[in-house]
Amino acid sequence: MKDLIEYIARTLVEYPDEVEVREGDRPGLFTLLLAPDDVGRVIGRRGRTAKALRTVLRAAGSYDLDIVDAAESGAE
Repeated sequence: MKDLIEYIARTLVEYPDEVEVREGDRPGLFTLLLAPDDVGRVIGRRGRTAKALRTVLRAAGSYDLDIVDAAESGAE
């Protein structure tokens, strides 16, 4: 599932090399770390892109996704 999230995110962003997917604290939770300029692209207008991505993950199983600006999360 991690590879699927990364693949989809990389197709949406301007800086694909900065996309990172981490497994979360609980099973089925993933965190998507992005360049600051790409967060808006992945969230989309009114959150439509993020909602669509989460829908794909839920259809594949019991998965959820947090979208985070890598610079604000303290990630390197």
